[in-house]
Amino acid sequence: MTDDVEVLPSTESARRHLAPGDVGLVAPRDFVSSHPFTFKSGQVIPGFTLRYETYGQLNATRDNAIVICHALSGDHHCAGWHTPDDRKPGWWNNLIGPGKAVDTRRYFVVCANVLGGCQGSTGPSSINPETGRPYGILFPFVTIRDMARAQKLLLEHLGIAKVHAIIGGSMGGMLALLSTIEFPGFIRRVLAMATTGRESAQAIAFNEVGRQAIMQDPAWNRGDYPKEAGPRVGLAIARMMAHITYVTDASMDRKFGRRKKDGAHADAYTFDVQFEVEGYLRHQGQSFINRFDANSYLYITRALDQFDLAHADGSLEKAFAPVDAETLIVGFTSDWLFPPEQNRSLALALLRAGKRASYAELSTDLGHDSFLLESEELYALVRAFLERDEPYEFDYAI
Repeated sequence: MTDDVEVLPSTESARRHLAPGDVGLVAPRDFVSSHPFTFKSGQVIPGFTLRYETYGQLNATRDNAIVICHALSGDHHCAGWHTPDDRKPGWWNNLIGPGKAVDTRRYFVVCANVLGGCQGSTGPSSINPETGRPYGILFPFVTIRDMARAQKLLLEHLGIAKVHAIIGGSMGGMLALLSTIEFPGFIRRVLAMATTGRESAQAIAFNEVGRQAIMQDPAWNRGDYPKEAGPRVGLAIARMMAHITYVTDASMDRKFGRRKKDGAHADAYTFDVQFEVEGYLRHQGQSFINRFDANSYLYITRALDQFDLAHADGSLEKAFAPVDAETLIVGFTSDWLFPPEQNRSLALALLRAGKRASYAELSTDLGHDSFLLESEELYALVRAFLERDEPYEFDYAI
């Protein structure tokens, strides 16, 4: 057995703070590759780092790994707590842990911050060894394929012989699907949620508005800015606008309606915060700029725009030709960023290519972020897909 999770000492405070199903207190680790890495663009960096976390134990046959792929604004910290004083656990803590849908008593779970990111992995904010300064926009353009190749090197470093399943939502779903195409025979199952084979013009347009908000901020300075400064206003606006695409009118109306902030007067003529929803969006923007790099936002959203599974081969069916993993695609009825028909088309293409594929569509009014929220129906679906031993047809129609 190999236990690659670093568990911090338990304290009375931690025991009070942690729920029984949590993986506990965890710490990230760094995988450092000292070999030159060539991007799809042909650009080369002398090496890279991926920050990652693991939960559970790798079994003797080294084939019980579950790889978690994060979305645009996510990172490697998908479960557990870094300190007893943390206000929130990892972003998918509701799904991952002992006895949960992704059961860490059974699986060895790995999640890495993507190449191009800013949470410990090599990206635009990392130091360029040739200049001694952050790469900024001299960092190579990164693609989802580059992310997949870097992640594969990490998994080999961890001694994983075969991945039991790779799971991701949104951008994470793209990464999961492409990994299955790129590395056939290495991944048994793929579970992609709220994702797409390529972004629509509308999704690209939203990303461009966010990029322009950043690049038109004078503090962006063509990507050359101090670590603790930079285009904070532009990045906050980009986050506020993007967050609106992750939810729905119904969910925002239910949560905020037209309620005014405490102290706001109905007849006040001011541009200060008047409505609760305004305060919520400003909070989203402010919290985001404290943890995310603006250049990484530019690079990753461009990687999303360029992602197109069918382009090189002419069709999704041809793109999926190498796949030998069993696939489950999950769409959400209220997702208008990557709507159900885009998810369904992936499963249909896999079936037409002769692959083992299923599609599930869950009814929700929570929008694109539905895959992150608590849902017993989703948990049951994930657990069944991961734990069954024989092929099983889900009772969901395509």
